[in-house]
Amino acid sequence: MSRLFALFVAFTASLFVISSAQAEVRVLTSIKPLQLIAAAVQDGIAVPEVLLPPGASPHNYALRPSDVRKVQSVELLYWIGPDMESFLPRVLKGRTLPSLAVQDLPGLKLRHFAEDNHSHAEEADEHDHDHRPGSLDAHLWLSPVNARVIADRMAADLSAADPANAARYQSNAKAFDARLDALDARLKARLAPIAGKPYFVFHEAFDYFEDAYGLKHAGVFSVAAEVQPGAQHVAAMRTRLQEVGKTCVFSEPPLRPRLAETLVAGLPVKLAELDALGGYTPATAQGYEQVLEKLGNDLAGCLESL
Repeated sequence: MSRLFALFVAFTASLFVISSAQAEVRVLTSIKPLQLIAAAVQDGIAVPEVLLPPGASPHNYALRPSDVRKVQSVELLYWIGPDMESFLPRVLKGRTLPSLAVQDLPGLKLRHFAEDNHSHAEEADEHDHDHRPGSLDAHLWLSPVNARVIADRMAADLSAADPANAARYQSNAKAFDARLDALDARLKARLAPIAGKPYFVFHEAFDYFEDAYGLKHAGVFSVAAEVQPGAQHVAAMRTRLQEVGKTCVFSEPPLRPRLAETLVAGLPVKLAELDALGGYTPATAQGYEQVLEKLGNDLAGCLESL
C-alpha cells in the first residue's frame, strides 16, 4: 500500500510540475486589433482574450459584470487609452495588476484631428463629438509602424511575465515585423493606382492608414446614429457628392447609416464598407495583416469599379 501511495504522490507531483510549466499568462485587450497584435506575439503559446464583442463600439461600450471581473483578474491588459475607450478608466482604478494604455508608448507616430478641417464643412450641426478638433486620433492601430511598437512592448512584457517562453515571444515579434514589411509592400503596390481618387467616409477613422499609403478622403459625413439630419443638411451633402461625380462612400460595419441610400440616390456613387476593427477576424498570428489587407482591398476595389 505504501508503495502505491508513494507512486500516487510522485504522479501527482509530476502533474503539478507540468501544469505549472504550461501555465499561460492571460492577456486581455480592449479591442480586436490589439488582440490580433497580441496573438502574433503569443503564437504557439496562448491565445489572448478580447473585451469588446464584434460590432461593439469602443467609444461607448457598456461593461457587463463578467467583463469587470475579467478586467480585474487577467495578468496583462492592453487598451488604446481614454481617447478611445472612455468606459474603461473608472474600472481600471480598481485593478492591481499591470495594464497599459498603448497611446502612451514612446515611439508611436500619433495624429490629431485637424483644428480646421474643411472636409467637415458638410457636417453643420451634426459634428462628430468623438473626434473633436485638436483631440488625439486614437485609431492608431491602423498604422503598421505603430503596430510594430505595440508588438515589441507586448513581447517585452510577456518575456518578463513568462521567462520560460521569452525566446518564443521575441522570435514571434521579429516574425511579425517581417510580415509587416511584406504587407507594406503589397499594400503600396495595391493602393498606388487609386492615389488622388476622391471618396467619402461616415467616420473619420482611417487617417493613419491613409497617411501610410498616400490616400486622403474628400470628406466626412459624420452624422450621429441617433439623430436623423434635416433636409438642408442632406441637400448639402448631396451637393458635395454631385460636385465630385463618380465616387465611393464608405460606412463601417455592422450598421450602415440610415440616410446612406437617400444620400446617394440617383447619383453615380457606390456605397461600400471599410472595417477598421476587423471584429470577426480570427485571433491568429496573421490576423492583424488580414485586417489591413482587407481594408486596402475593399477601398481599392470600390474605387477601381467606378
